[in-house]
Amino acid sequence: MDKQIQKNLTKWLKEQSKLAKRWLMLTIGLGFLSGLLLVGQAALLANILHELIMEHTDKSELINQFIGLIVVVAFRAACSWGREITGYRCGEQIRLHIRQLILDRLHNLGPAYIKGKPAGVWASLVLEQVEEMQDFFARYLPQMSIAVLVPVIILVTVFPLNWAAGLIFLITAPLVPIFMALVGLGAADANRRNFKALQRLSGHFYDRLQGLSTLRLFNRAEAEAENLHAASTVLRKRTMEVLRLAFLSSAVLEFFSAISVAIVAVYFGFAFIGELNFGHYGIPISLFTGLFILVLAPEFYQPLRDLGTFYHAKAQAIGAAESIVEFLNAEADEMTTGDTNLPSPETIELHATDLEVLSPEGKILAGPLSFSIHSQEQVALVGPSGAGKTSLLNALLGFLPYRGSLKINGIELNELDHSQWRQAISWVGQNPLLVHGTIHDNITLGNPLATEQHIAQVAKQAYASEFIDRLEKGYQHRVGDRSGGLSVGQAQRLAVARAMLQNGSFWLLDEPTASLDANSEKLVLDSLAQAVKGQTTLMVSHRLDQLSAIDRVLVLDNGKLVQNGHFDQISHEGLLADMLAHTDKRDLDA
Repeated sequence: MDKQIQKNLTKWLKEQSKLAKRWLMLTIGLGFLSGLLLVGQAALLANILHELIMEHTDKSELINQFIGLIVVVAFRAACSWGREITGYRCGEQIRLHIRQLILDRLHNLGPAYIKGKPAGVWASLVLEQVEEMQDFFARYLPQMSIAVLVPVIILVTVFPLNWAAGLIFLITAPLVPIFMALVGLGAADANRRNFKALQRLSGHFYDRLQGLSTLRLFNRAEAEAENLHAASTVLRKRTMEVLRLAFLSSAVLEFFSAISVAIVAVYFGFAFIGELNFGHYGIPISLFTGLFILVLAPEFYQPLRDLGTFYHAKAQAIGAAESIVEFLNAEADEMTTGDTNLPSPETIELHATDLEVLSPEGKILAGPLSFSIHSQEQVALVGPSGAGKTSLLNALLGFLPYRGSLKINGIELNELDHSQWRQAISWVGQNPLLVHGTIHDNITLGNPLATEQHIAQVAKQAYASEFIDRLEKGYQHRVGDRSGGLSVGQAQRLAVARAMLQNGSFWLLDEPTASLDANSEKLVLDSLAQAVKGQTTLMVSHRLDQLSAIDRVLVLDNGKLVQNGHFDQISHEGLLADMLAHTDKRDLDA
């Protein structure tokens, strides 16, 4: 990874930490207090041993010091416990903020952008990669300050007693962070490669899991299993690379810390036997001084060792942050939303002038288009596959950016409050999506405050009550993800009931009967015919034989509006005539 990129990512991570400054300062403060208590603990322990060994003091006379030692140890334990709590809260608050940034960005970009990548990639981004930042905020950032404060406390305490020992501490201390940095240079790259491998595997696995039935039908299950095995092997190698660097870093830090403590111990050993006679300001080195400094010696390096241990958390966070920052800064045209209220929401009228529908990356998907849909008018939108029908619907829903003019009741869509605009839309798609929950939950998705009487009424109108009443738990029957446990026809009838309950003044129908059998299709069409009566309606349809009852037909081809008029007027020429002829020929062949 480029050093400048790594520096920018580190800066971005530290900027996020400002959101939990209170928890961060509490964590650092508890670490500082623990350092002060450490000095007191070492002093009490050294004094007790000095009194017992050198002064032959009776143990009963040292009871107060023993009690003091126990109290100090208990307070240090409480500080450690407090650090864990405050550190976790710090990381939690920042993770929630980062996750919200991602979700807000996904919300602004809309489903058209989200569908451009496998669901597993988004799951990895929102879940695993955000979670991997916890230790950076909870442990590494506080430890950076503690690794400076605690050694300074110890140096200030040791230098007045023995300048030689203080000098050893001062000279050897930089060795730990220097070698930590040298070993950790490749850690961020290793973590970045690990996250990329995890994203690929997550997306690959989730997509194959969704299409498992298709893979088995085409006898591709074993081949895809081999591909998954290859992807998991790459992830395993990347993970082991990260662990190898983490263990190497820890081993190096332990080695240099042990060497530094050993130098201090050797100095005092030779000083006690009279071989070294410096560092003591002219006062003979006592057992208290030697024990006090030797007890503090490993503790002097411990914060630096802990920082080295948590250094892999920094590398992990940088590796995770790369994809997150890249996504947050991705160049994409977002649908701008205003705060203007929709005038007269009980009736809807649309006017498009030179409308160009754009992809999130700015590519023209359809247009320029100019058309109008008048209040209470029922309009059909037809065209061959890839003509731009879905793109136009996504623009109307506010999920794709556009150029030109698209006015709803005289107000530009970009200026409208999109949440209010969508409340005015009753939408039924060709692939009904039911969420995990009960049938009641799914019907009331767009109107949670609806009464039971109203719910039963729309279920009856959508012919959904026919099968709901036969279920053992009725409206409390559990529905799995992606309509699990129900047929496509049953799920579509629930989707129609849901749209009816929302009672929007603009009905948007995207081939609502495309996947249904003849009986389900008739029931859904009958219920929709009653629901859209007197409402502004735009329906994408593949059933050209049913268009004669529609007020007007819009025909799209290659993103352009090629025909516009009543079915009887335009069905004898142009693209619509060709589509009808093709449909008739296909029916004859069948």
